[in-house]
Amino acid sequence: MDQLHFFSPVRISRGQGHPVEEIDSVAEAMMFLRKWPTGRRGPVYQCALNCCSAALSGQMSAEEARKAFTGFARITRLLDDDIALPVAGENKASVYALRR
Repeated sequence: MDQLHFFSPVRISRGQGHPVEEIDSVAEAMMFLRKWPTGRRGPVYQCALNCCSAALSGQMSAEEARKAFTGFARITRLLDDDIALPVAGENKASVYALRR
């Protein structure tokens, strides 16, 4: 496996009606970050960008860059959290209630 690929992809959700995007390498994360709107680039964005740059230059592992990118996705509310499917007799509302 390429050392710049993530062990598991970061799932990005842009909202209902949009497909979930899987970012599975440092290079893909960097491309995503470079397309991010200039006016929305704050310290968490800069940290993710710096970590991806460091991983591309061999100064940081891909998994460390993944953690920074995942933090960015979480803060910007783009992270698609996989949730367990409800077991028989439960509904989705009860699963979501556990996460609050």
